[in-house]
Amino acid sequence: MSASPQERALRRDAFRKMNAREKLDYIFAYYKLPILLGVIALAVIGSAVHRQLTKKEAVLYTAFINVSVGESLEDTLTTQFIARSGESARKHEVYLYRDLYLSDDASFVNHEYAYASRLKLLGAINAKKLDLVLMNREGYDILSQNGYLMELSELTDGNEALRQRLASYLTSNTVILEDNAIEYNLNEAPSYEAVTEDAVNAIEVSDLPIFLAAGFPDAVYLGVIANSARTEWVLRYLDYLLSPL
Repeated sequence: MSASPQERALRRDAFRKMNAREKLDYIFAYYKLPILLGVIALAVIGSAVHRQLTKKEAVLYTAFINVSVGESLEDTLTTQFIARSGESARKHEVYLYRDLYLSDDASFVNHEYAYASRLKLLGAINAKKLDLVLMNREGYDILSQNGYLMELSELTDGNEALRQRLASYLTSNTVILEDNAIEYNLNEAPSYEAVTEDAVNAIEVSDLPIFLAAGFPDAVYLGVIANSARTEWVLRYLDYLLSPL
């Protein structure tokens, strides 16, 4: 039941006569729930506004597969590319999937981690949130055989200048068009058989100036995911990698 006007007037008069501490105790005792809910609401709104103001648009999604990239090279491959492209690093980024591992070796010590990496990679590809992969030879073989990499002649079609600059770095690999892997693994086929073709679907970047100082012990390759939704940015990225530092 709501208080009468006389009761409300008495409460106001009593409140005015309280000292500062008594007023705070009174407010907390009678209004702590609304105050708490208000604080929570402000915190939620503030967090949402902060996320919106600091959210960056990914111009490219890149994965590092079976390769370890140091801070200096990572900065060159991400922040410096954004700066060179003329975009704001506060609003744009190259999104990275770090430390992914792929292997077809059943005895691979981190086979569970490799399986999780494969799932993460496939999820990103299906969501069209993966454009480029930096990888070692094993990772390159796996992605190529499964048809995940773009034929680079398709990518550079109409850009003869870039095609010529890439020519000495292009590499080819096997793509499996069809096979009897399931039947063979189930012992329903006496031998493994596959129909394959070769495709130019990566560039060996080990000798590019950007990568030389990283000191990779083995060859490193860069491939473009076949269903990339950001091919214009991919072309800009390749041009950046081929440009002098």
